[in-house]
Amino acid sequence: MSWQSRLPPELLWQAAAQSPLLVALFDEQDVLQYANPSFCHAFGVAEGEQISWASLMRRNHARREGSLIETEDIDTWLRQVSTRRGKLPVRSFEADLCDGRWIWMTETLLHNGWMLCQACDVTQLRHDERALRQALQRAVRDKQTDTLTQISSRSHILRLLQRDLKRLAVSGRPLCLAVLDLDHFKQINDQYGHPFGDRVLVNFAARVQRQLRRSDRFGRLGGEEFLLILPDLQPHDVTTVLTRLCEDIAQPVSLGEQPAFRYTVSIGLTLAHPDETADRVYARADRALYLAKQGGRNRVVALG
Repeated sequence: MSWQSRLPPELLWQAAAQSPLLVALFDEQDVLQYANPSFCHAFGVAEGEQISWASLMRRNHARREGSLIETEDIDTWLRQVSTRRGKLPVRSFEADLCDGRWIWMTETLLHNGWMLCQACDVTQLRHDERALRQALQRAVRDKQTDTLTQISSRSHILRLLQRDLKRLAVSGRPLCLAVLDLDHFKQINDQYGHPFGDRVLVNFAARVQRQLRRSDRFGRLGGEEFLLILPDLQPHDVTTVLTRLCEDIAQPVSLGEQPAFRYTVSIGLTLAHPDETADRVYARADRALYLAKQGGRNRVVALG
């Protein structure tokens, strides 16, 4: 004896009536012939009501209940959706409801032309998915951002340099690289303590950012060393900009218990050339930085 013959038909109807799944049957004319309480509650259908699918969607749209239909032209919407409805033996899709829930709907065409519609609530899954996506975005952002200064991290700024060098090889447009290093930073840490040194780093990063263009890229390499990428400027123009930056940084600022604290920065600058590696460009800028330190600090030195 098959299980179909062992199960009384009324048991199946009782199961459907008590199920949290949304269950509905539409006939070959797409008129609702059965809907369990879960479906009726979700779509605003009265018990025993016979209504065509199109009419139900029109009513949902007008009353802002059931299916969330975001359109001002319900006729066009119905025509577009009707090109997909009932065209495949089985079709599954996600839909949102006006009450804020999300459901996963499966439409199954039966041999007699009727359609069985079943849906489950996936709202929690959507929330979990959103939480995971936000966590991933935070993780990516944290990896790209230096936690202290909130500018680009070392790995991120070096990736940006690699990308800009590839663009340079294609476009040939000028690209300058500057390495910035705070002068006598070890002495600052030794004299005032590391927490105060962190304040200096945060202050420096903020003051530099205020003078950058949107296209410029700025990141912390580590400790008191920073990297600045300046596209579409020639070295003599960048030298002028960075000299003004040095002058600005040298102005006294109020930091914690130090009302007029003064620190300076040395900068090494170079112009990148097509087909150069990031290591080679950085090494030249770093060499220019060394010369700036040797030359008395608080200055900009440029190397070809």
